[in-house]
Amino acid sequence: MRPITLRLEALTAAVFAPFGDVIEASDSAQRLPVNQGYAERYHDLATVDLAGSEGKVLISIFRSQPRQFPLCLNLLERHPLSSQAFMPLAPLPYLVVVAPGDDEPKLQALRCFVAAPGQGVNYARGIWHHPLLSLQQISDFLCIDRGGPGMNLQEYSLPPLQVWVPNPN
Repeated sequence: MRPITLRLEALTAAVFAPFGDVIEASDSAQRLPVNQGYAERYHDLATVDLAGSEGKVLISIFRSQPRQFPLCLNLLERHPLSSQAFMPLAPLPYLVVVAPGDDEPKLQALRCFVAAPGQGVNYARGIWHHPLLSLQQISDFLCIDRGGPGMNLQEYSLPPLQVWVPNPN
């Protein structure tokens, strides 16, 4: 298979909307004073979507190893019963690779976004995405997704794809 070159795109709420939400403390967010005025709440930044009455919200931390370039992608995954949110716990950029598709991802439509420090993502239910792609060092991410009964992880094995991504730094 020929190598695929992905164009790096800035992660913005408008461009990422078909795949989910961008989580960030931006000027476009609803802002509320809280804690007697000592804090500001950036309100309702993502939709947590849990299918089924027996699902429960899980809050976890994922520790991600930095990736080497060029990237060789061999797996995409999706969660048919819930959204899945990742918020970095350190001010470091990372990559977000997504693809539309139903039973299988549409590989010709793979997209690669550069998440700036302070930006998180919330993958909509059923969106194909690559596991975490940390860049500079081991990085921790807060993850919010679904636990409980039902199969909430589908993986799609890719033929080894050599994906060239320019260095986002």
